Amino acid sequence: RRARFAGPQFLELGLGLLEAARYLLLRLAILGLGVPLDLLDEDERPVPNTLMEIWQTNAAGLYSHKGDQHDAPEDPNFYGTGRCVTDAEGRYKFITIRPGAYPLARPGNVWRPAHIHYSITGGSFAQRLVTQCYFAGDPMLDTDFVYNAVPDAAARDRLVLKFSPEDTVRGWAVGYTFDIVLRGRKATPMENRA
Repeated sequence: RRARFAGPQFLELGLGLLEAARYLLLRLAILGLGVPLDLLDEDERPVPNTLMEIWQTNAAGLYSHKGDQHDAPEDPNFYGTGRCVTDAEGRYKFITIRPGAYPLARPGNVWRPAHIHYSITGGSFAQRLVTQCYFAGDPMLDTDFVYNAVPDAAARDRLVLKFSPEDTVRGWAVGYTFDIVLRGRKATPMENRA
């Protein structure tokens, strides 16, 4: 039986080990959505030199791994993953497309809203934190089991991207911000934190 992993599975994309290593070195640079990110500690100080990864569906709601059985069109120009290290100010900017919603394999007509997964890795893989961000105004947030697993409304609000006119590029990309706070009262909710 295969183990389940959170995050991108590069070998499932049909990449050999060397190709996967080269792919991991590439920055995600797909037109459409700019997400400047600040990674902060509980005192809102920047957290530099931290590995950040994202993964998401394509615009039609399909992940680019073989396990996704959603009947949506593939996008051969979109892998749905990105990796970087935060700079000295704890910042990095991912440029991607807006992901699509997708149906769940459950009874009824249940869909996940558009979201982007984030993985933050500290000094070792054992220090990995995982979260998701969402888009404001998505009507599916009201019924999403992951979003609503966060009982505090203010904490759920910290999972929603904020529109950023300063980061929007006219005719090219809509800008959003998503600051991740690792600890404290303003901590971003994480999927794997007790």
